[in-house]
Amino acid sequence: MIGVFSDSHGDLAAFDAAYELLRVRGARRFVFAGARYTDLDEWLLWRRAKSRGGREYSDADFLADVSHWLTNQDTLPRTPSRAEAPADVASEEDRRLVMERFLRVPERESLQYRDPSINNKAMDLVGDSLCCVVHDKNDLTRDDLLNAQVFIHGREAEPKVVQIGPRYFLTPGRLVGAAEQTCALLEKVDRDLRFSAFRLDGHVVLEPKLLVVEKKSPKLTLK
Repeated sequence: MIGVFSDSHGDLAAFDAAYELLRVRGARRFVFAGARYTDLDEWLLWRRAKSRGGREYSDADFLADVSHWLTNQDTLPRTPSRAEAPADVASEEDRRLVMERFLRVPERESLQYRDPSINNKAMDLVGDSLCCVVHDKNDLTRDDLLNAQVFIHGREAEPKVVQIGPRYFLTPGRLVGAAEQTCALLEKVDRDLRFSAFRLDGHVVLEPKLLVVEKKSPKLTLK
């Protein structure tokens, strides 16, 4: 199950509320479709400071993080896509586990969008379906449309599902700048997918919609 949200524009409280709502509802991985790309990093720092009661990162905190890291080097890593998402990010290990669960893309206005080392779009497999994630759907190219069947994007005022032929375009709505702050869940149902969306108070704004995807082998294999 994947939690999907977008367009937080620096509102870390809204980012946090979306993460918590989707985590409690069973999300194991997360897609952040941009605007602002750096909100993920700033949210993690915000959560760590909040867990320490607002105090600064101390030498004792550093030693505790190093000790925890060394202790866990001989243990088998948890699988990000299946293990429960961390409820806290107080330790460096929890921060790393949360980062591993996020797939994010930059928006045009960000420095990261112009950074050649950062992809403006991301591909991921959900079940047997190849999904393409982008902030602005106008950035999609012909090759993207040929390769993927499900497209997740931001920059929309409300959550919705648009089907064009065999392709589905999904958006979770916005966390900032819309009438309602919303986020979404994408689930695998047998060999198909299901998409639903919620306000941050948990109220359903988009009833679960089944996406009947073509049964074909994807051209791209991701781990």
